[in-house]
Amino acid sequence: MEIDEKLFEQNRAWAERIKREDPAFFQRLSEQQSPEILWIGCSDSRVPANQLLKLAPGEVFVHRNIANVVVHTDLNCLSVIQYAVEVLKVRHIIVCGHYGCGGVEAALGNQEFGLIDNWLRHIKDVYRFHKAKVDECQTPRQKLNRMCELNVIEQVANVCHTTIVQKAWKGGQQLSVHGWIYSIEDGILKDLAVRVNGNEAIEEIHRMQ
Repeated sequence: MEIDEKLFEQNRAWAERIKREDPAFFQRLSEQQSPEILWIGCSDSRVPANQLLKLAPGEVFVHRNIANVVVHTDLNCLSVIQYAVEVLKVRHIIVCGHYGCGGVEAALGNQEFGLIDNWLRHIKDVYRFHKAKVDECQTPRQKLNRMCELNVIEQVANVCHTTIVQKAWKGGQQLSVHGWIYSIEDGILKDLAVRVNGNEAIEEIHRMQ
């Protein structure tokens, strides 16, 4: 079977099942989207936000890239954050990484991959910031997973440092930024106990007046 035919057949079967279970579902969905969550995650095909959160289409706004990185010059990511915060008025931004992330693993090495090397340098900076913590790990697997956690924590900070998020907080908007990590091996999400609710939690050098 050709891939196009197979995927269209699966789509039709999915749509028919949804309509049987809830005849008005697609009509409601077409009229508006009002998610409370912006998910910034990894592009890894094994980490689909809606499925692992058990949320329906329309309930989570999603941005994904290699290793869930938030870069202050990435207009794609910043545009997503701005739309989510200023237009959709999301109440939560979740930065979610995953253990065993291939992007993080590549950043820990010195192999040349091509264009992506420029992107991985942002993760290499995370290692440079936290080298002592990472190097105290006993095995390569522990080192990788610790880096995956630290990368999430750094990206949460990067989200909070944006003028978009700080402007929302200054305006009294209810918005929390969270750091989570996912285990592909057992399907479980872990809260890294990183949650920022306002400008006062940001280091002074990054805080907008």
